[in-house]
Amino acid sequence: MKKSVLCVTALVETSPQALPLGAACICSSINHSKETKDLFSARLFDFSLEEEYDLDSIAEKICSDGSLFSVCFSVYVWNRKVLEQLNVLIKAKNPNVITMAGGPEVTANPFSFKSFDWLTAGEGESSVVNLLSCLAQGGEVDIQGVYKNEGENLIESYAGKALRSLPCPVENLSSPYLDGTLDVKKYGGALWELARGCPFKCSYCYESKGEKKIKYFPMERIEKELDYFQRNKVPQVFVLDPTYNASKQRALEMLRLIKKKTPDTFYYFEARAEFIDRQLAKAFAEIPCSLQFGLQSADEEVLKKVNRTFNKKTFQKNIGFLNETGAIFGFDLIYGLPGDTFKGFKSSIDFALGLYPNNLELFCLAVLPGTDLADQAKELGLTWQSEVPYLVTDSTSFHSEGIERARSLSECINFFYNAGRAVPWFMNLLRPLRLKPSEFFTDFEKYCWQNDIDCNSKDFEKITGIQMEFVSKVYKDRHQEKMIPAAKDLISMNNALSLVTAEGKESVVELSYHPDDLMSEYGTDIVFFSQNAGRYRNRTRVFANKNGPDWQVLKK
Repeated sequence: MKKSVLCVTALVETSPQALPLGAACICSSINHSKETKDLFSARLFDFSLEEEYDLDSIAEKICSDGSLFSVCFSVYVWNRKVLEQLNVLIKAKNPNVITMAGGPEVTANPFSFKSFDWLTAGEGESSVVNLLSCLAQGGEVDIQGVYKNEGENLIESYAGKALRSLPCPVENLSSPYLDGTLDVKKYGGALWELARGCPFKCSYCYESKGEKKIKYFPMERIEKELDYFQRNKVPQVFVLDPTYNASKQRALEMLRLIKKKTPDTFYYFEARAEFIDRQLAKAFAEIPCSLQFGLQSADEEVLKKVNRTFNKKTFQKNIGFLNETGAIFGFDLIYGLPGDTFKGFKSSIDFALGLYPNNLELFCLAVLPGTDLADQAKELGLTWQSEVPYLVTDSTSFHSEGIERARSLSECINFFYNAGRAVPWFMNLLRPLRLKPSEFFTDFEKYCWQNDIDCNSKDFEKITGIQMEFVSKVYKDRHQEKMIPAAKDLISMNNALSLVTAEGKESVVELSYHPDDLMSEYGTDIVFFSQNAGRYRNRTRVFANKNGPDWQVLKK
């Protein structure tokens, strides 16, 4: 009779982005590898930190399996403490069960863990399989990247040995989607791994010490997984490939297959702007998708300190190709980078928003253990949290008060621009105010303080009202009262269209101008529009039809 292995992890939330792909890959490998498939039956077990959970009850449920041989934990920044606590409870209930841990946190620093029986650093599909096989058969364990927890002597026991396991040949890996390990319906979408390794050396990333050669999964597997997504009507897929467009021809071939096989699925890609050209921009625009670019900073000297290359002109030109085709894209920015300042961070915000991204994600720098940045952080003048989530709290150039100001400003931008879906109208309305985006949001931040506005609210219709109130105030303060009706109409109409597109909700809006005029090319220049468009007070219904969002002026 086969013994049981549970692959356990705690999710930050139940969503496609948080889907337990790492644990599922280990589970799938145990069930398919020749060394373990006849010895063990592996199952995936996960729970969400977003929902109510009781660790003692979870431990009891795990230990209720009378044939349980081992529990394999998948450990990340967000779940480390919880899984360490769960491990202690499991060992107390069943001292004979063998517990092991892997994942990014373990790979970063296996010597910082004290409670698990075994630790595996690096890619785990082969090392976990080999470890289980050795333990089941009583053999000696001497596997690269695998550590027996010997308490305080752990570091000394493995001195001079390679820290990470050998990379796994991707062509030998089984798919946790195709073998039924993962049920995409539970998570509302999928994480899709297309490649491993990264040729870049961004010092703040776990990949800074990882495999530099990109290993692509076989196209045969990719096509089968696409067929699986189509059969299961998967609504959204988050693509795990930090340099998706590093190989242009492969990227184009993939986009062709996606368009052919899953035309109704929305894809999220991470991409590098320096590899975007007109052909790729057009191909991205032909499928339902969004691209996210790790801009991080618009300062070339700051980026050099974290081993990133950046050419501002090339970046602007290539993002321009996306704007020409109508492709959806967003940027990431990091505050607290070595050599950066609060003023420099605001300049990066101005640069980023000037390129009309669909979203702007802003993060505090984390000094992750096991990265090149962690090795250099003190020399670079950084101070950071010693425990998860390892966020920078101070630096020689970006002082603690600046970090806090950047955090507060980022929260306001996320509320107004991202949650408020402001991209269609934001720069148009900002232009006559002669304000930089960062100046506008600094004023909005003060407005939020003064009016006790909760910037964590997700109520889109409430956000729309706040947007109109604040924009009206700014226009009035700048003596541009004549443009307020047009500004409010543009916000109202665009947000109503967004509401029906994103949520399927129709609405009725009160307008001062005819919606056809507002949505014409003349509406893209608010100064010209305010001076030349005729007023037409009306109530307009915004709704969805078979060709997409539409509107109808209601009879008075």
